[in-house]
This record gives sequence, structure tokens and C-alpha cells, in this order.
Amino acid sequence: MNELCSPWPSLAATLAFLVAIILSSTTTFWLLLVKRARQVRKPGQQLLPEPWGLPIVGYLPFLGSNLHQVFMELARIYGPIYKITLGTRLYVIINSPSLVKEVVRDHDIVFANRNPNIAALAFSYGGNDIAFSPYGPKWRKLRRLFVREMQSSANLDAFYDLRRNEVWKSIEDVCGKSGTPIDVGELAFVTVVNMISGMFWGRTLKGGRAVRLGGEFRSAAFRLTKVLGRPNVSDFFPFLASFDLQGVERDMKEVTSWLGRIFDFVITRCEEVNNEGKEKNTCDDRTKRDFLQFLMEYEDEDEENCGRSISKDQIKALLMDIVVGGTDTTSTTVEWTMTEILLNPQVLRRIHEELNDVVGSTNTVEESHISRLPYLHAVVKETMRLHPVAPLLLPRSPTQSCTVGGFTVPQGCKVFLNAWAVHRDPQYWDDPSEFRPERFLTEGKYGKLSYSGDAMYYLPFGSGRRICAGLQLGERMLMYVLATLLHVFDWEVPEGVELDSREKFGVVLEKATPLVAIPTPRSPARRIP
Repeated sequence: MNELCSPWPSLAATLAFLVAIILSSTTTFWLLLVKRARQVRKPGQQLLPEPWGLPIVGYLPFLGSNLHQVFMELARIYGPIYKITLGTRLYVIINSPSLVKEVVRDHDIVFANRNPNIAALAFSYGGNDIAFSPYGPKWRKLRRLFVREMQSSANLDAFYDLRRNEVWKSIEDVCGKSGTPIDVGELAFVTVVNMISGMFWGRTLKGGRAVRLGGEFRSAAFRLTKVLGRPNVSDFFPFLASFDLQGVERDMKEVTSWLGRIFDFVITRCEEVNNEGKEKNTCDDRTKRDFLQFLMEYEDEDEENCGRSISKDQIKALLMDIVVGGTDTTSTTVEWTMTEILLNPQVLRRIHEELNDVVGSTNTVEESHISRLPYLHAVVKETMRLHPVAPLLLPRSPTQSCTVGGFTVPQGCKVFLNAWAVHRDPQYWDDPSEFRPERFLTEGKYGKLSYSGDAMYYLPFGSGRRICAGLQLGERMLMYVLATLLHVFDWEVPEGVELDSREKFGVVLEKATPLVAIPTPRSPARRIP
């Protein structure tokens, strides 16, 4: 996803980068000279501003650890749109709502394509998923299947019992640790992983066939996100890709192979259950089918007749998307929201008041309550404004050169939309650096904002054709987990721990220091479902 990151995560990566520079310096230097010599500005063409960089490596040595913040600082010098050269690759950074609109509205089809890096290609089975596949018929088919059919309100409602059970298993586990510090992000991650696996194959594989994901799966999912975010010299100097100097491609193939074997095992078991159901004529009730059964039905369809069939690689690639897009992003947002709540005690008090009014002090939160919790919604929206889970979204790549903000954006470059900067633009946000959930409760422009990306100054899930495909499912899981954790427990920071909101850039925008908090049950008489 975000192959830009500095400083390098290890000495080995640094040495590999230096070796790559030595190997590539002569060739690259002459290639750049030839390229510069041939550049001729066309009449009326305005070239993008660019910060000064070094020969061969470009701006690579000057990147800080939090790229979203670095890019915002550069925008103050070079304007809301500029380019940077990293190795032999060109990147365009966009930092303002008006220019975001030109990309996702005025030139949406041109910018609907991806140019995935090496790790992303391995992760997505060669671009067979939704996140990284090129824009075209196959992508539209898979996205339509996942968004319109799998995430329809009826389907998501049908899986509520599974989501509810997993949340309450986590609640019971936390009750057993009451009064002791727990890692909030880890708690959320485990809960979401089990919710997702339950929806994908929990109904098909029951009893002796059950497949419950344990610590090894969570470790693999964690490693997957780390490899995706690791800087790779081959992404900046593509002719070095075959050497895999830092082992990024090797590590990604290793973790995807391990997860792929789990998926193959689960798919095989589901096929056995489906075959048994066909023999017994018991597989007609669609409300009893899980997501994986649903996908496998499309794998069996005749593409010549209906054009809706999907391959096994597409199924596994979609599962990979969910592992990253559904678990790490949701759990990280839970952690950030809890952080902001604990940093602002008056916010926690108001949330408890709202939950008591809507749910009751001794009842349990249900998903039907969520729409009646406007203040909690405002808190989550404000958290995602300040800490968007993907601060640069996923890079786009124009299929042809076009003009944005009066500047020519060349075909094939990578374009980052800096949502973190957009969410802090003082032209659109009052007191942009302050945590003020109340802004989303007004009747003005903030009160009408949603996650749909319609307003170019608020796009935590992106906007346009490439908006996050798992938006509906992610929002349901996020709000239900948060509402339940906050309804059942009071939370406080351990004595001697200094809470802050420092960020750590990566595939998702993590807290620099994991949130550790102490839960205390708010009502001993609470009914456990």
C-alpha cells in the first residue's frame, strides 16, 4: 500500500538500500540525464513544483517517519499540489479539498486505476482483489458482488447474531480481567478477527467442523500489515525487483502462502458441507449461508451465461482484503477513539449519559440502538477526522496525462490524496487541530457529513469509484464494538502512564504507543446475553 516510509525499519534494510544505490547509480544517473535532456515543455503546459532532491535517489533521504505530516509541511512551501521524485519513480501529492474534487469527481475514471507495488501484488494474488486490481470489468464485478450483494442490509442483518456473540465473548473475557490494564487495540483486533471469520464461514463450519482463528492467525495478519508498509528499494528502482534485496517479496509470499493454506482448508471444508447439503437438499435457505458459501456459488456459475463467475484466487484475494481492510483498520479506529475519549473525560461522561438514556443502565447494547446514539457517532467522526486510518488513502495512477489545479499530472505516476491534511484545512474546519465532536451535531455543513465521501473536505474512507468497499460492514462493527465497550465498562488510564496522541505512519495510522487502559464494570447487575 504505502511503500513510502523513512527512516528504514532496520539496519539490514539500510544496507540493502545502499547496495542498491551502488548497483544502480551509473545506469540511473545516465537515464536521468537523458530524460532531463529530452524534456520539452509543451505550449500551455505548467509543470508541477518539486522540492529539491539529490541525484539518483531524489527526495528519499529527506522523508521523515510520518509522511502525511511531511507532505502537509511541504504543501505550505510548494502549494497544495506538487511532485516528488523517489529513485526513478514520480509521485504527486494533493493536499486540498478543491484539488481532491478534481481527481475523484472531474477525472474519476482517469484516476480510478492502481499501480500497486511489489508487496501489494503478492498480497492480492496478482491484483485479483478489490483494493489493488486495475479498474475494469473484473474489478467492477467483484466490487458489485461484495458491496451490493454481500453487504446488503438484509445480509448484514442476518449475521448480527454472529457479530453479537463474538463481541460478548470478548466482554466476558474483559470482565475476568476487571481492574487490570489491557491493550485496547489488541482486544479490538481479536474481537473483529473473530467477527469476520464468523461471518465468512461460521455458519457452515459448526461443531466438529469449526475453524476458530487463534493467535497464529492474528500474528500472521499483523505481519501482513507490517510487510505491506515496509519500504522496498525495488519499488523506487524497479529494475532491481528481481534481486529482492530486502526480502520484501519473499516475506509477503511467505505470509500470504500461510494464510492461503488456511483459506484453502476452509474452502475445502465448505465445499464438503455444500456437497452434503445438495445431497440432502438442505441448502436452499439463503439466510443460513455465510459469506464464503455465497462467494463459492459464484465460483460455480457459468461465466458465458451470466458473466458473474469469480475464480478461487479472487475469493482468496478478497479474503486477504478483509483481513487487512476489516481487522486492522477497525481495531485501530477503536483504539484512537478510546484514546481521544480518555484524553477528554467530559466526552466519556456524555457518552455514558447517552447510552444510559437510549439503552438503559442494566440492558445490553443492540445494533438497533446505534442509530439513536448521535453523540457517539459524532465522537467517532471527529476521531476519524483527526486520525484517518489511511492518511494518504491508497495511491491512484492516471491512465493518461491530465490537468489538475492547472498543472499537468503525467500518465502512470502515483497520486496520493493526503486526507490527513484535508481534514485539517483551516479554510474548511474551525479549530482544525482540536477534538470537538460537537461540530458534527450542528445543523450546518458539519452536521450533514457522512462517510460517503460526498464532501471533499471529509473523506476518511476515500471518495469516488475507489471508496472503501467494506464501508458498510466496517461501520457496523466499529460502532457496535465501541458502544458495547463503553456501555459495559468505565475506563481509566493506569497510574503513572502519560496518555498522548502521537501517531505512527504505516499501512494504517497507528498510535505510536499502544493504548493500555483499565476497565471497571459500570453495573454489576448487567444482564449478559
